[in-house]
Amino acid sequence: MLRVKNGEIHTLGLLYERYKKRLFGFFYQMNKNVSVSEDLVQNVFIRVLKYKHTFHDESKFITWIFQIARNEMYDDFKKQKKDFYEDIGTVSYRLNSDKNIESEIKIEEDKKTLKKAIDKLSPANKELIILSKLKELKYKE
Repeated sequence: MLRVKNGEIHTLGLLYERYKKRLFGFFYQMNKNVSVSEDLVQNVFIRVLKYKHTFHDESKFITWIFQIARNEMYDDFKKQKKDFYEDIGTVSYRLNSDKNIESEIKIEEDKKTLKKAIDKLSPANKELIILSKLKELKYKE
Protein backbone atom coordinates (compact mmCIF):
# COMPACT_ATOMS: atom_id res chain seq x y z
CA MET A 1 0.00 0.00 0.00
CA LEU A 2 2.91 2.33 0.63
CA ARG A 3 3.92 1.92 -3.01
CA VAL A 4 0.38 2.85 -4.12
CA LYS A 5 0.48 5.81 -1.78
CA ASN A 6 3.76 6.92 -3.35
CA GLY A 7 2.25 6.92 -6.83
CA GLU A 8 2.85 3.36 -8.05
CA ILE A 9 -0.83 2.88 -8.87
CA HIS A 10 -0.18 -0.31 -10.88
CA THR A 11 0.59 -2.16 -7.63
CA LEU A 12 -3.05 -1.73 -6.58
CA GLY A 13 -3.87 -4.73 -8.78
CA LEU A 14 -1.81 -6.95 -6.48
CA LEU A 15 -3.69 -5.67 -3.43
CA TYR A 16 -6.96 -6.24 -5.24
CA GLU A 17 -6.05 -9.86 -5.99
CA ARG A 18 -5.00 -10.45 -2.38
CA TYR A 19 -8.04 -8.94 -0.69
CA LYS A 20 -11.00 -9.20 -3.08
CA LYS A 21 -12.15 -12.59 -1.76
CA ARG A 22 -12.01 -11.49 1.87
CA LEU A 23 -13.91 -8.31 1.12
CA PHE A 24 -16.46 -10.13 -1.01
CA GLY A 25 -17.01 -12.66 1.79
CA PHE A 26 -17.54 -9.87 4.28
CA PHE A 27 -20.06 -8.07 2.08
CA TYR A 28 -21.85 -11.26 1.10
CA GLN A 29 -22.26 -12.29 4.73
CA MET A 30 -23.82 -8.91 5.41
CA ASN A 31 -26.22 -8.60 2.46
CA LYS A 32 -26.52 -12.08 0.85
CA ASN A 33 -26.42 -10.48 -2.61
CA VAL A 34 -23.65 -11.46 -5.04
CA SER A 35 -23.89 -8.51 -7.41
CA VAL A 36 -24.14 -5.92 -4.63
CA SER A 37 -21.16 -7.53 -2.90
CA GLU A 38 -19.10 -7.42 -6.10
CA ASP A 39 -20.00 -3.76 -6.59
CA LEU A 40 -19.05 -2.94 -3.02
CA VAL A 41 -15.64 -4.61 -3.46
CA GLN A 42 -15.01 -2.44 -6.51
CA ASN A 43 -16.12 0.65 -4.61
CA VAL A 44 -13.72 -0.15 -1.78
CA PHE A 45 -10.76 -0.11 -4.16
CA ILE A 46 -11.97 3.15 -5.68
CA ARG A 47 -11.95 4.56 -2.17
CA VAL A 48 -8.50 3.08 -1.54
CA LEU A 49 -7.22 5.17 -4.45
CA LYS A 50 -9.16 8.22 -3.36
CA TYR A 51 -8.01 8.05 0.25
CA LYS A 52 -4.54 6.54 -0.21
CA HIS A 53 -3.07 9.60 1.50
CA THR A 54 -4.77 8.58 4.78
CA PHE A 55 -2.91 5.27 5.05
CA HIS A 56 -0.01 5.31 7.52
CA ASP A 57 2.81 2.78 7.51
CA GLU A 58 2.36 2.12 11.23
CA SER A 59 -1.17 0.87 10.54
CA LYS A 60 -2.06 -2.61 9.36
CA PHE A 61 -3.39 -2.54 5.80
CA ILE A 62 -6.07 -5.13 6.57
CA THR A 63 -7.47 -2.94 9.35
CA TRP A 64 -7.44 0.13 7.16
CA ILE A 65 -9.11 -1.54 4.16
CA PHE A 66 -11.83 -3.14 6.30
CA GLN A 67 -12.58 0.23 7.84
CA ILE A 68 -13.09 1.50 4.30
CA ALA A 69 -15.24 -1.57 3.59
CA ARG A 70 -17.40 -0.91 6.65
CA ASN A 71 -17.88 2.70 5.59
CA GLU A 72 -18.78 1.62 2.04
CA MET A 73 -21.27 -0.92 3.35
CA TYR A 74 -22.82 1.60 5.71
CA ASP A 75 -23.16 4.20 2.95
CA ASP A 76 -24.74 1.63 0.63
CA PHE A 77 -27.12 0.51 3.37
CA LYS A 78 -28.21 4.09 4.03
CA LYS A 79 -28.80 4.65 0.31
CA GLN A 80 -30.80 1.42 -0.11
CA LYS A 81 -32.82 2.08 3.02
CA LYS A 82 -33.62 5.63 1.90
CA ASP A 83 -34.63 4.49 -1.60
CA PHE A 84 -36.72 1.63 -0.24
CA TYR A 85 -38.60 3.71 2.30
CA GLU A 86 -39.23 6.47 -0.22
CA ASP A 87 -40.79 3.87 -2.53
CA ILE A 88 -42.85 2.29 0.24
CA GLY A 89 -43.99 5.73 1.36
CA THR A 90 -45.70 6.24 -1.98
CA VAL A 91 -48.14 3.41 -1.31
CA SER A 92 -51.47 4.97 -0.44
CA TYR A 93 -53.89 3.49 2.04
CA ARG A 94 -57.60 4.10 2.12
CA LEU A 95 -58.56 5.63 5.44
CA ASN A 96 -61.93 6.30 6.93
CA SER A 97 -62.78 9.93 7.40
CA ASP A 98 -62.87 9.41 11.15
CA LYS A 99 -59.21 8.70 11.80
CA ASN A 100 -58.52 7.08 15.09
CA ILE A 101 -55.44 5.75 16.78
CA GLU A 102 -56.36 2.11 16.16
CA SER A 103 -56.58 2.58 12.40
CA GLU A 104 -53.27 4.47 12.37
CA ILE A 105 -51.59 1.69 14.34
CA LYS A 106 -53.07 -0.90 11.98
CA ILE A 107 -51.74 1.02 8.98
CA GLU A 108 -48.25 1.21 10.51
CA GLU A 109 -48.33 -2.52 11.23
CA ASP A 110 -49.44 -3.21 7.66
CA LYS A 111 -46.58 -1.08 6.31
CA LYS A 112 -44.06 -3.01 8.41
CA THR A 113 -45.52 -6.33 7.30
CA LEU A 114 -45.41 -5.23 3.67
CA LYS A 115 -41.79 -4.11 3.97
CA LYS A 116 -40.79 -7.44 5.54
CA ALA A 117 -42.63 -9.41 2.87
CA ILE A 118 -41.00 -7.46 0.05
CA ASP A 119 -37.56 -7.96 1.64
CA LYS A 120 -38.09 -11.74 1.53
CA LEU A 121 -38.76 -11.79 -2.22
CA SER A 122 -36.15 -12.75 -4.77
CA PRO A 123 -34.52 -9.73 -6.44
CA ALA A 124 -36.50 -10.33 -9.66
CA ASN A 125 -39.84 -10.57 -7.84
CA LYS A 126 -38.95 -7.65 -5.61
CA GLU A 127 -38.18 -5.55 -8.66
CA LEU A 128 -41.46 -6.62 -10.29
CA ILE A 129 -43.52 -5.64 -7.24
CA ILE A 130 -41.76 -2.34 -6.75
CA LEU A 131 -42.05 -1.34 -10.40
CA SER A 132 -45.63 -2.50 -10.87
CA LYS A 133 -47.19 -1.53 -7.55
CA LEU A 134 -45.04 1.25 -6.19
CA LYS A 135 -43.90 2.89 -9.41
CA GLU A 136 -47.24 2.13 -11.09
CA LEU A 137 -45.74 0.61 -14.24
CA LYS A 138 -47.61 -2.05 -16.20
CA TYR A 139 -46.24 -5.61 -16.16
CA LYS A 140 -45.23 -5.34 -19.83
CA GLU A 141 -43.24 -2.20 -19.12
